[in-house]
This record gives sequence, C-alpha cells and structure tokens, in this order.
Amino acid sequence: MAKTLGFSSLLLFLTLLDVPHSRASIPQKRTVSRAQNGVVGTELWCVAKNNAEDAALQASLDWACGPGAADCGPIRQGGSCYDPNDIQATASFAFNDYYLRHGLTDDSCFFDNTAALTSLNPSHDKCKFPSSLSVNNGGLSSPTTTVGMGPSEHMSGCTQIGQHWFWPVITCHMFILITWVVSQW
Repeated sequence: MAKTLGFSSLLLFLTLLDVPHSRASIPQKRTVSRAQNGVVGTELWCVAKNNAEDAALQASLDWACGPGAADCGPIRQGGSCYDPNDIQATASFAFNDYYLRHGLTDDSCFFDNTAALTSLNPSHDKCKFPSSLSVNNGGLSSPTTTVGMGPSEHMSGCTQIGQHWFWPVITCHMFILITWVVSQW
C-alpha cells in the first residue's frame, strides 16, 4: 500500500507541474490571420455593437471621421454607403476604415466599447466594406468581394486551450487508471 501511495503521489505531483497556474502562459494578443504562402486566413471587420447607444455611436463616429482620420467619404451624402437613418451601419463603415488603417489591433476597434470585431461581412447593397485581408503594407487595396469566411488556423482560442490542457487531462486520467490497476493487485 505504501508503494501505491508513493507512486500515486509522484504521478499527482507530475500532473500538477504540467497544469497552468496563471494566465501568463496564455497569449494575450489576438492574432489576425492573413494570407500567408497562398493560404487565405480569416477576414475580419470592425463594426458597431448592436447594443451600443446611438449617442455613443455618434460621438465615436464623429471622432473616427475627425481626429481619427478615417476615410468617411463613402458614408457622406452621395457616397455608396450613405444612410442617414442607420447610425449602426454608418458608424460600422467608419470604425472598419479606422481599424484597417491603424494596425488591425484590438485597440483600433474599441471606440469606447461601441465596436467589436466580426467575421461576418457587413457589406450590403452597393456598400462594400474592405476586410482585414485587404490591407497591404499599411495601405488598403481595392475592396474585397468575398463573402463569408475562409478556413483559418485562428478561428478561435479553442485550439490553443485544447493544446494547453490536453496533456494534463491525459496525465490525470492515466494517474487514475494506474492507481486503480495497482489497487487491484
């Protein structure tokens, strides 16, 4: 019995060494997948949150089109995305342009918590939203006509979490199995 307890304690100790103890080992920066080596990654757009207040959206829109230097020509009167009755779509276009011009980071798609990233193409009618894949060396290429998402290795954090927890879970199950087998002797 003492051998079983010593062996079980050793396995438990080894399992605990492999379990993460902090978020330090989990990547904090969102990775934006782009076309690499001919493989197309996930297209992302920065859009207004559907639960954002109209006043907050208007303030963020004013900043994006003013000091933020987003290209708001298409959402002005006569532009292909002009719709004075839809603050959500109007703000989304400005937020997306700012996001594409300012590094594709989480911070460039925040706008006082009125914006979020999406993989759903917000383009509609004649209003085409360029995606994160249309950025070339800091400049925008022509708007994309692709609708939807392509395959990506960064669809979510599930892969990273799965890889991070796979071995501790397997080790724990092995510990239980070996303890049961040894206890049967």
